[in-house]
Formats: sequence, structure tokens, C-alpha cells
Amino acid sequence: MSNIVKPRILITGATGQVGGKTIDFLLSNTSIEIVAAVRTAKKAVPFTNKGIETVILDFDDESTHIPAFRNIDRVFIITGYTVDMLRQSKALLDNAKKAGVKHIVHLCACGPDDTTIGHWAWHQFVERYIEWSGFSFTHLRPQDFMQNLLSYGGKKVIADGVLHHYVSDARLSWVDVDNVAEVAALTLAFPELHAGKTYRLGYDAKNFSEIAALMTSIIGKPFRYNPLSPDVFLQSMIDSGAEMAYMGCVYDHWKRYAAGTIPGADSTFENFHEITGKQPTKWIDFIEKHKTELEY
Repeated sequence: MSNIVKPRILITGATGQVGGKTIDFLLSNTSIEIVAAVRTAKKAVPFTNKGIETVILDFDDESTHIPAFRNIDRVFIITGYTVDMLRQSKALLDNAKKAGVKHIVHLCACGPDDTTIGHWAWHQFVERYIEWSGFSFTHLRPQDFMQNLLSYGGKKVIADGVLHHYVSDARLSWVDVDNVAEVAALTLAFPELHAGKTYRLGYDAKNFSEIAALMTSIIGKPFRYNPLSPDVFLQSMIDSGAEMAYMGCVYDHWKRYAAGTIPGADSTFENFHEITGKQPTKWIDFIEKHKTELEY
């Protein structure tokens, strides 16, 4: 009878797109055990049906932290889109340390170390706290998600072939969520290869007019870009009751993208093949993969 104890990996944000896809990439790895963190017993059901262990973890209820971290070796931390991410991350990390967690993979935000974009900088404060706390770590800094053109904030971005966004003709750096999740899965499964690394994840730079032209050529129907004022975004966030400390930062960065005042906004990186042995998704691949969703 084997006495081998497999490393146990806790995935926060398991019901979201990055966390869920990370679990999918990890499922075939028989050398580790996956644990999905959920807020309620109801949210645990889809994981239990797949034979995935779950624990209750509420970022805002510290009494759930240490029980969730019990016998966990590695944690993937994905926080929500509010300024509370700072307080929540500190509490999670403090309790993970008490529980004996060794390795943290943190889903951060894009930007270089000297960024002055508010919510990007908040994520970097969390990075520094992870390091200060003495964990083995890997920081993931994805650029703009390609999936944001399928929907953003629960709303369709493309309607009848018209792309709407708030960045004028700025070129952005883009990454497929699947690529982010695959990198996350590998850094969790093999921390010895990725400890101490910060991976910036962005592999194709395009503006919205260029993306619309690609969609037109691949799907065979006309697509065009209609730039909107960032003020439209701001008002929609106010009207929806969004947490404005965070969304005010998002509004500011849309304005700065549009004005061309974010250095390296269209920077791309060459690390995906090194990490995964594969080529990253480019826009042409993404559009082909999602043709059905983009049809109108």
C-alpha cells in the first residue's frame, strides 16, 4: 500500500472562468489533489458531481479561512473586483501562513512594476505582501482578456457586428483566458519550476478596428468598431450600483488608454512556449474558436 501523500491545491474563484478553467487543466494530473473553494454548499454541487473535493471559504468570513486551508499545500488566489481585495487578500494570506500553506499563485493585473494605474498597483501591493510573508510564490499578470469581447460586466460587447469600447484607437495587449489558466495550472502543479517568477501574460497586440477587420474576414459578415467615451462606462457603473472605488480606477485607465498615456499598453511577451511548450492563442485563433458566439 502506497504511503505517498499528494500535494493538495486549493483553487479560490473556482466558480469563475479563470479558476474553473485552471481546475480543468489540473484534472488530468494524478500527482496532485484538487480542492475547490466555494462560498456555499449549493455552489459545491457541480464540483462534487465531478468527484472534486470542496471546502467552504468566504473571503469576508475569517472563521472559514483556516478550516479551508487545513492540509493545503498550495493556493491559487483570485480576488473580486472591489477595493476589498486588499483587506481580503491580507486576511487570506495571514491565515494561510498560520495553516502551513507553502506556495501561493496569485492572479494579479497587468502592468510593469512601476505602474500608476490604481487597481493594477493594488495587486502589486498584494504581491509584495505575499513575498514579505515568506511564501514560495508565482505572480501572474495577465493583460486584457480576449473573452472580454464576448461579454464584459455581464453584457454583450458586440451587438449586430458592432464592437463597443472606451479606448479610442489604442492598441492593447491581449491574452486568452485559457492560456492564463494553463499557466496557472502548471505553476500550481510544479512550483519548483516557477517559484519566484512573475509572468506577464499578453500575446497579441491589436486595436478594436483591427479585431473587427479580422472578425469580418473570418466570419464573413461585417464587423466594425464604435468607440465610446469612457464617461459612458462610468455612468453605467454608477447606474448598476458597482463598487466605485474599484470602477473609478477602471474608468481612469480607460481614459488613459484612449489618450495613449499608458506606457507599454501593447507590450507582448515570449514566455508562453517556455512555460507550456505550446504557442499562445492569437486573435485569429480566438475568433475561429468562438465563431458561433460571434455570429449574428
